[in-house]
Amino acid sequence: MYYIQGFYKIKKISNYKKDQQNIKSFFISKSVRGTLIISPEGINGTIAGQKINLNKCINFIKKKFSISSFDNQNLSKCKFQPFYRAKVKIKKEVVPIGLKLHGKQNKKNQYINPSEWNKMIRRKNVILIDVRKPFEYKVGTFKGAINPNVDSFRSFPKYFNKLKKNKDIAMFCTGGVRCEKASNYLKRKGFENIYQLNGGILNYLNTINKDKSLWKGECFVFDNRVSLKHKLKLGSYSMCRGCRMPISSLHKKSTKYNEGITCPYCFDKLTKSQKDRFGMRQKQIIAAKKLKKDHIFQKANH
Repeated sequence: MYYIQGFYKIKKISNYKKDQQNIKSFFISKSVRGTLIISPEGINGTIAGQKINLNKCINFIKKKFSISSFDNQNLSKCKFQPFYRAKVKIKKEVVPIGLKLHGKQNKKNQYINPSEWNKMIRRKNVILIDVRKPFEYKVGTFKGAINPNVDSFRSFPKYFNKLKKNKDIAMFCTGGVRCEKASNYLKRKGFENIYQLNGGILNYLNTINKDKSLWKGECFVFDNRVSLKHKLKLGSYSMCRGCRMPISSLHKKSTKYNEGITCPYCFDKLTKSQKDRFGMRQKQIIAAKKLKKDHIFQKANH
C-alpha cells in the first residue's frame, strides 16, 4: 500500500535553490516519488511512498526549511505508486500568478472548515468560485460554483477585477494553495470578505459523508490516480496518453478514442506523426503487459 501526502507552507524561504538536489536524492533513496515545488514564498508538494519512508521525507522537508507544521496537508492511500519519478522544482512563485506572497493574508475565521462549508455556500450573498482549471471543473465541482474558464492561473486577475467588492467571495481548489494566492491578490485590491475552504476539496471529500455533501462528481488530481471520490477513494476517470486530459467512460465510447493514443479532446489536434508515435508507445505497453513487465507509461489498473 502506498501513502500519498499533499502539503504546502507559505513562508519566506532564503537560499531556496541550494537544497534542490539534496532533497531529490533523499526522495530517491527512500523510493518516494512525486513533486515538490520550492519558491521564495514557500513550498507546495504531493509525494507518495511506503508510509515509513514517506514520513521520513516529510520530516526531512520540515527540518530542511524549519517548518513546525504545514498550513494544510492531506493524506490518502492507494494500491499503486501514482507517480513515475521524484521531481524537485525551483519556481519564482509557489503557484504562478505574477504576485509575490508575503505570508498568509486571510484571518483564521476566513478559513472555513468542511463542517461549516455547506452553510457558507448556501448563503444568498456569496459568490462561489472554483479557482481550478476548466477541465478540473468539468470532472467535478460544488453545486452552484462558478468557474472563470481561464486555462492559466496567471489569467485570474482579469476575472477578479470584474468582481464587486461588496460581495462575499468563497473560493476553493484542490488542496488550498491556489486559494492562498487568489485571496492574497483580492486583499491587495481592497476586497474584505474573502473565504476559502480550509484544506481544499480533498479535505472536504475526506471529512463530509456523501449523503450530506454538496460536491457533484469527482476531484481531479495531478497524478496517475486521475480522480478521487468521497473518502478519497479512487475515482472512475482515466488519463488520455495523447493529451493528458481526464477521460470518462463516456469519452471512451467516442469514435475519436483510441486507447493510449487519442481521445475526443486531442484527436483533431494531434498530427499523424504524433499519433503514429503514440501508437508505437501503446504497442510497447501491450507487449510489456504480456511479458508481465512494467512500462514507464503503463497506466496502473484501477
